[in-house]
This record gives sequence, structure tokens and C-alpha cells, in this order.
Amino acid sequence: MDRRSFFQSAAAGAMAAAQATKGIAAPATGKRVKPKVGTQHSVDEDVLPVLSSFGVNSVLAMRISNKLDEKWSVDGLKALVDRIGKHGISLDLVQVPLPSSFIATHPMKAIMLAQSPERDRQIDEVCQMIRNCKKAGIPGITYNMSILGVVRSGRSNGRGDASYSTFKFSELKDKDQLTEAGKVNADAFWERITYFLDRVVPVATEEKVKMGCHPHDPGMPVPEGYRGVDRVLGTVAGLKKFISIKESPYHGLNFCQGTVSEMLEDPNKEIHDVIRYFGSRKKIFNVHFRNIKGKRLDFQETFPDDGSVNMLQAIKTYYEVGYDGMLMPDHVPQIPGDKGGAQAFAFSFGYIQAAIQTLG
Repeated sequence: MDRRSFFQSAAAGAMAAAQATKGIAAPATGKRVKPKVGTQHSVDEDVLPVLSSFGVNSVLAMRISNKLDEKWSVDGLKALVDRIGKHGISLDLVQVPLPSSFIATHPMKAIMLAQSPERDRQIDEVCQMIRNCKKAGIPGITYNMSILGVVRSGRSNGRGDASYSTFKFSELKDKDQLTEAGKVNADAFWERITYFLDRVVPVATEEKVKMGCHPHDPGMPVPEGYRGVDRVLGTVAGLKKFISIKESPYHGLNFCQGTVSEMLEDPNKEIHDVIRYFGSRKKIFNVHFRNIKGKRLDFQETFPDDGSVNMLQAIKTYYEVGYDGMLMPDHVPQIPGDKGGAQAFAFSFGYIQAAIQTLG
């Protein structure tokens, strides 16, 4: 990892954010709360000192293990908390083995394919992971309800020499080629989601561990979907229905602003009302602070200051609803020579840090 380039990119992000905030007044609220600079980028030992230097003070740990093993034991989780905490960083969230994977490689596919009794065993594992998180002092988990995974059509030219991950529904191949899940219409998908929530949310509520679900990335045409799957968590209406299925302060969203923007016809105009809807109900447990250029079914994933959404105005809206969780980058553009996206992530950290300071 080239730490010098990492720091230079963070400084560039801070300058971009500071420039963008000119003329934007901080929201007038009573009690002031501030989001935290977070990441799910990495919790490797060589990265944590860099993150702490950037002011990243909270993390989401990904890919702990795909099954209930020693890493998911109370002692294993406590060791992870302690290792990260030595750098002045708190472990606020962990992802259980329900990632945004395509169904063929999904570690807990029985849950998504409704294959009982195996799905019951896997759900029991998730419940035990939640209980162990509570005992280890980890306040929340994230998860996905994924069959198709993250779908993109390719890459396209971005700013300078960077390239942007791109989605154009019109360019997708094999639209009618079914996955091993077969046809999954809205009713079938909602049944699987409800089956899971009915069994897991009570455990999370009892243990007081927040569960944040990631939206489907991206949304697809309704009701035809893609490859036989209706992506019910790919619309704002679907997300509203999702949070209403089980009433609990511990049932909410891993709110990917980029993915939600991908659901909208006019992201810059519409995203604020979406943030207000879920934020005012305290259903935003984490934020993937990512920008896009474009709209529903046709977009690029961009640098935070190069997309359709004014991200400084978005931060202002999070302030208005009293959001005090993490703001983190997730997907970043590809820059020539930037191994693993380290410089692109550094730019995003700098941007978020400057935005919070400027408006806070």
C-alpha cells in the first residue's frame, strides 16, 4: 500500500468538499449530532493505522467467516473488537454471511432459495451470530437478501483517466436466462424475506442489536425484473414495505445512498425526501455515501463530487434527521495504477471528513 498516495488523495478529497460547500449553510437544528467517518474498506493490520490517521473512527467488518465458527464465537469477536480498538477505532457493525453475492456462490443460499430445513439451520446460525455480537459488545449487523448479486453492464470513461462502473439495463445480456432460483416473483420474494425477518428480528430486538439490510443493487423493471427475479428491494416503495414487516427499533436499513439514487428518476431532487422518510423513523443504521451520474436503469458510479447528487446537500439532510451513524464509501472508481482502489478510497474519506467538518 502506497501510504503517501493514500494521504495525498485524502487531501484532494478534503479540498473538493471544502470547495463544494461554499454557500451552503449548516442546518438550523436544536440538538446537534454528527455522523461518523466510517468504512467497510478493510480492517487489516496494515490499513488500520492509515484509517485512524484519516479520522476514521468506526468500521463495519466484512467477510468474517461464511459459517458459525471460531471467528464468530464470542471470544473471536471480542478479539476483533480489541484489535481494531487499539487504533482508536470502534467496531460498530459486522456483516453476517448474507452478502450481495450471486446465488451460485451465496454462502447461505438456502435462505434465499427457501430450501427448508436447511434454511432454518442457516437462520439459526444468524441468530446465534447476533447473540454473540451482543456479548462481544458489537451493536449491529448488516446483511443482504440477494439472489442476483450486484448487476452491472460494464465500465465507461469517467473523470480524467478514471473509469466508472456502469449500468445500462438496455445493454444487459441474457435477460431471460433464469438463475438456479428459477422464477421468483414479488410474492415469493416477500415470503422469503418475511420468513427470515419473523425469526431473526425478535432475536435482534431481545439482544438490542440493530439489523441493517442493504437494498437490491440496482433496481430492475417492475414487475418483470431480471433473469426471472423481481427485485422487491429495488424500489423506494419496496424498502418502505420492508421496514414495516416487523415493527422493531432494531430492524432497519444499511442505507446505500448510491443504490437508492439508482432507483430514482431525478436523484438530486428525490434523494432528500427518501433520506427524510427513513431517517425520521430512525431506520437508517449505516450509510454508504456514494454518488452516481444518471438515473434509474442508466447510471455510472462516480467520485462523490462528480455525480448527479449534490452530496453536501445530502449530508445536510442527514443532519436534519439527526443521523449519527457512519458515512462510508463503498464502491469507488478505478484509477490507473491504484491497486485495490486505495487512492480512490482515500479521496472519498477526505471528502467525507471535510464535509462533516464544514457543515458540523
